[in-house]
Amino acid sequence: YTAATEFIYREARLADEGRYGEWLALWTDDGLYWVPATTDPRADPGTHLSHVYDNRARIETRVKLLLTGLRHSQEPASRMRRVVSNVEVTAGEGGELVAGSNFVLGELSVQAGRELHWWVGRTTHHLRRVDGALRMSRKKVVLVNAAEPLPNLAFLI
Repeated sequence: YTAATEFIYREARLADEGRYGEWLALWTDDGLYWVPATTDPRADPGTHLSHVYDNRARIETRVKLLLTGLRHSQEPASRMRRVVSNVEVTAGEGGELVAGSNFVLGELSVQAGRELHWWVGRTTHHLRRVDGALRMSRKKVVLVNAAEPLPNLAFLI
């Protein structure tokens, strides 16, 4: 369980620091990244709107755009720092670990008039061992204001 908690902290730091290649390496080949547009715990990405619902190929495309500068809404890149807390790790199906945590993310949107945005929510990571190392097979981010109009979400949350 300590390894899962350390994984969550590392994943957050890599995203905050824009170390997208290293962040991408944390995913399994069948990874899913989901940011629902609702706070309904029964939500299903097949029947509910999503801010982000990416399979591994789309995650790679998102990272590629961030690395090449083609994501104009992130040129220059936002400055970010998040605080992760209340980490709870349980055993999931098939030997996976399921780690839930709360977060507060401050984003200084330097490309949009230097606005400071606050993103607050709960993240659920599904982690499994691949060649001995923990990897994310699924990441779900439920924002407290998920059903409200949001500013640009062109970075990794």
